[in-house]
Amino acid sequence: MDTQQRIKELVTSNPVVLYMKGTPQMPQCGFSAMAVQALQACGVSSFAAVNVLADPEIREGIKQYANWPTIPQLYVNGEFVGGADIVREMYQSGELQKLLEGLRQQA
Repeated sequence: MDTQQRIKELVTSNPVVLYMKGTPQMPQCGFSAMAVQALQACGVSSFAAVNVLADPEIREGIKQYANWPTIPQLYVNGEFVGGADIVREMYQSGELQKLLEGLRQQA
């Protein structure tokens, strides 16, 4: 399976996916840490997290997949939500909470 297929498979088979630097328990950059905190603050305690630092193919492939140049990248229900700035803005406006509302129990 090529990199784009691997990404698509993960994004479409999990309700919430975060491509990040590091892990939720040990983020390796402030932007990734902020994205994890936003998800947790919305009540999503379990989600698929992919450490792009562990796989250079995924690190480059995810940028092409969404045509988005930075990490982290958040996907909800198979759709690209955005990077760190968008996640922060959505959280501050309450949009992220609404988007994740039905996923708290199943994620």
